[in-house]
Amino acid sequence: MSSQDIASKQELVLEAGKVERQYWQDLWRYRELLYFLAWRDILVRYKQTVVGLAWALIRPFLTMVVFTVVFGNLAKLPSSAPYPILVFAAMLPWQFFANSLSDCSNSLIGNANLISKVYFPRLIVPLSSVIVSFVDFMISGIILLALMAWYNFVPDWRILTLPLFIAIAFAASSGVGLWFAALNVEYRDFRYIVPFIVQFGLYISPVGFSSNLVPEKWRLLYSLNPMVGVIDGFRWAILGGDAKIYWPGFTLSLALVLLLLLSGIWYFRKVERTFADVI
Repeated sequence: MSSQDIASKQELVLEAGKVERQYWQDLWRYRELLYFLAWRDILVRYKQTVVGLAWALIRPFLTMVVFTVVFGNLAKLPSSAPYPILVFAAMLPWQFFANSLSDCSNSLIGNANLISKVYFPRLIVPLSSVIVSFVDFMISGIILLALMAWYNFVPDWRILTLPLFIAIAFAASSGVGLWFAALNVEYRDFRYIVPFIVQFGLYISPVGFSSNLVPEKWRLLYSLNPMVGVIDGFRWAILGGDAKIYWPGFTLSLALVLLLLLSGIWYFRKVERTFADVI
């Protein structure tokens, strides 16, 4: 290989690195677009609705009521906290994840006109959907506070660790959302797969029951569901007391969340340049 070829390759590598840095700089420069898209989606979601933002409270509350009525006497969760609080402590991260997955998967298709006409980092579109779901998550937290007040339940020091588990939930929602957002552009079948994943995932994730009920020999395998670690972390932080984390399973779930996030960003960036042509 000649010195000219080597120099040419080095130049290409440097140019690729420059483009990559430019992309993340653009992502920061276009942050106002991120806020605009998120705010627009919030307004559209609740426009001309009777109760407005209260839908963010009604949906998880009714799900919690159904779990309490149907499974309250069967779950036998080993905790001193009331069952509705147990369920809602798990419902919060699950609802955040489910809403993010549903909204992200359709986000690029829903903004097809914008994507095909204007340049901006496309990563902004699915991230804005995650932010909208996070707003719903914060609003839904009001129900948890109300339940704690109703049952005179006071969390212990572990509640201070809750922001850490919220960050993990955000990473899980973003990672899976980026995968499905990118895949749904190329393969429109995924619009039918996502509702099934959301519905099925609610029952295989430890929302209405504790992951402690899973036999010990299957606990690690069960933790391949990344939401298991997220939900267990939320319960540990919110409920305190008897709530426990199965640390090998939590470590596995955390590793999977990081893998999904990094691979989601990688795959999204890989196919991003084709969105305008395919969409």
